[in-house]
Amino acid sequence: MDRSKQSLPQEIVIRTLTEFLEVAINFVVYVRGVYPAEAFERRRYLNIPVQWARHPRLRDYIHSTVATLQTFIQKDIVERVAVIFSDKNQVPIEKFVFRLKVNQSYKLDFPENDLEYALRAFLIKLSASKSMLQPLPDDCTWEILGYFKQLPGDASDKGQFWLPTDTKHWQQPPLITPIKSMSSEPLNVQLYLEHPSESDRKL
Repeated sequence: MDRSKQSLPQEIVIRTLTEFLEVAINFVVYVRGVYPAEAFERRRYLNIPVQWARHPRLRDYIHSTVATLQTFIQKDIVERVAVIFSDKNQVPIEKFVFRLKVNQSYKLDFPENDLEYALRAFLIKLSASKSMLQPLPDDCTWEILGYFKQLPGDASDKGQFWLPTDTKHWQQPPLITPIKSMSSEPLNVQLYLEHPSESDRKL
């Protein structure tokens, strides 16, 4: 049977999505220049070049965080996944936000090639987003945050890995720059940038 015309089981959709998130987060960290370019290596994913962390601790942090999220994404209790860059006072200065919506009961055929093509477009847009970004301070830090619709339950006890963050919040609604979105029967994904409002920048 032609693999491109098969209907996708939900577990394949979730696995593809989390695999994409891991690749995309690696790419975000590379694009923002937090580490020297030599800390990454060039690979191919969905037939396009991407950057992958070479350092084991960096690579493992991204992988383990996304892998832990997978169970909660499948249950559709993850609203957003964000890569947040903060200043030395733990105040966010930039957020790359992936907003997710998983359809747990979709029944229509959705070719795997269509899903891969849609996610591939996100990586192309990410690569082009560098031109709209300002340099980050040398002493900035970053982290991956999951925003849940409800508190994680006992999903394989993985909820124990998720703790409240010390990252501070902006006082005013952020400035939002859309990067890419997709809407499909199995899932919807939006990727956008958030920056502090002018009043928050002055605080």
